[in-house]
Amino acid sequence: MLRYIALIISIVLQLVAVVVALRLTKVTKYKISWILISAGFVFMAFRYLIDLFQYMNRPRLEELVVLNDWISVLISIFIASGVIIIPEIFNYMRRAEHARKIAEKNVLNAIIETEERERKRFAKDLHDGLGPLLSTVKMSVSALMKYEKDESNLEIIKNTDHIINEAIKSIKEISNNLSPHVLTNFGLASAVKNFTDKINETRVIDITFKSNMYNQRFSTNIEVVLYRTICELVNNSLQHSNAKNIHINLFSDDSKIDLNYEDNGKGFDTHKVMQGGNRGTGLMNMISRVESVNGTFKFESKLKQGFKANFCINYTKRHGKT
Repeated sequence: MLRYIALIISIVLQLVAVVVALRLTKVTKYKISWILISAGFVFMAFRYLIDLFQYMNRPRLEELVVLNDWISVLISIFIASGVIIIPEIFNYMRRAEHARKIAEKNVLNAIIETEERERKRFAKDLHDGLGPLLSTVKMSVSALMKYEKDESNLEIIKNTDHIINEAIKSIKEISNNLSPHVLTNFGLASAVKNFTDKINETRVIDITFKSNMYNQRFSTNIEVVLYRTICELVNNSLQHSNAKNIHINLFSDDSKIDLNYEDNGKGFDTHKVMQGGNRGTGLMNMISRVESVNGTFKFESKLKQGFKANFCINYTKRHGKT
């Protein structure tokens, strides 16, 4: 009786396996492998049916025993052939995954390039459009200042002139932040040095920047990604960490760029922040951008122990040393 139940269960399981294997033909390439394996399961179920028939109708028939042996041979052939082809399925899936990642990188690179073009256009419109208008207003106010004799009116004109000067200065700063001309004209290291010097002038935080890349240029995407990453890291330290010191090391050799960033702030749980929805958006954006230029990353932070970040980018020099 136990053998009878075992044979029934075996037949059912083989038929279920057939259904599963056939369903896999719809979602993977190299369908022939699943068809061969399905055929093997079908013959296996058929063999168990013969065993069940033999069990229920004794004595055993010699012809059915021989048939069972040949069915076993067929099962081995079908399943072995299917298994031999299966690695091609995984190779195909790996190729498809690789192609997907390349496509994602290309899309992200296109987004970065488009974003930078728009930043440059907007910065140019601000600088070349609104800047001259304010300069013209300043000239008119300065002319009024020369001829105004009333002290109260003169004070108003002087105040207006001061406000216009601040507006012109703000436009220049906004334009430069949107599209730093130093980055375009002099490269990544010079742009970062210019940015950190401006932060140091505020005396809010002390930033130490070291680099061996002042005489090197790289692809536009790499320079933009690393510059925006450094700006985002510094901004995070200023807003969230209560840090007093930041150390930035930016070095390159013949094949890669290493960016090491460290602050002495209050630190945080990096895993929790990156998994915490909007709170980890900045870090995730950094990671996506760095990965789009063949970069890797590592974050290290604990509460009250500061924050460290390392980014490594494999690159091809665009201009080499100038």
